[in-house]
Amino acid sequence: MRFLSAREVVQALPMARAVEAMKTAFRQLSDGEAVAPTRVHIEAQGPRGDALFMPSYIPAAGRMGLKIVTVYSGNTGLGLPLIQAIVVVLDAATGTPAAILDGTSLTAIRTGAASGAATDLLARPEATVAAIFGAGPQARTQLEAVCSVRGIREARVCDPDAARTAAFAAEMATRLGIAVHVARSSSEALSGADVVCAATTSGRPVFADAEVAPGTHINAIGSYRPHVREVPEETVCRALVVVDHRPAALAEAGDLLIPMEKGLFGPEHIYAELGEIVAGRKPGRQSRRQVTLFKSVGVAVQDLAAACEALAGAERLGLGVELQL
Repeated sequence: MRFLSAREVVQALPMARAVEAMKTAFRQLSDGEAVAPTRVHIEAQGPRGDALFMPSYIPAAGRMGLKIVTVYSGNTGLGLPLIQAIVVVLDAATGTPAAILDGTSLTAIRTGAASGAATDLLARPEATVAAIFGAGPQARTQLEAVCSVRGIREARVCDPDAARTAAFAAEMATRLGIAVHVARSSSEALSGADVVCAATTSGRPVFADAEVAPGTHINAIGSYRPHVREVPEETVCRALVVVDHRPAALAEAGDLLIPMEKGLFGPEHIYAELGEIVAGRKPGRQSRRQVTLFKSVGVAVQDLAAACEALAGAERLGLGVELQL
């Protein structure tokens, strides 16, 4: 059984490969060629924390998998990651454990890669300006992924933590070779933005609908509970809404469920799963002025697909160690 550390996962899974792996995984899910049951969600008593148990199966890969991920909002004050995870991969033919991977790094990469895939399929081809809400690990891979599929020249980052935001801007400017500015408000972040990524722990919208220009593409990935959201309902109402997986979105996506509870629209407002667009069964953006929204709560097939790609990369590069149980 092979073990990959966080550093090895990052080495073995470059963003461009991860984006393509996500496209394939979403197509397989929409075509019924992959299994991703609704995850089990356990809320910890006392501290503000969640544990999510996410199984999946991709027959074509011959692999089953399980990710266990925790999200503890108080961890940042303890010097610990907000999100921590581990991924176990099994041989589907025998049930034998095949690999264990650091899931924290894998989650950040695959979540960013999903937004990269959505941006590639939905954003205007000439997009050059990105706005990022959030300044944590997820926000970093969001920007990295968007830059991998579009010629982004400038990014703005908006987050309540000034020190963390400044560090994000400096790090990502160096890493990506683009201008990254700290935005003091949502309006400053969104002025002229072509692509928007919301990767926050906020329970309320992080920008106003009036700040979203025609033609904007939005990736909303931070909210995964029915009672919290990042995107204003007015924006959701006027956007072409694409989701990672309909059952998961209709169970967990507060960005959609809160407006639905108000009677603003029904489940039919979801235009497509991303996999349907990958497969060519539905077109993506239909006009230059259309606002598009990719709402992702995250599905386990992403983790298994990313893990398989990381393991293939690790084999090519000679990374990882063999463990005996």
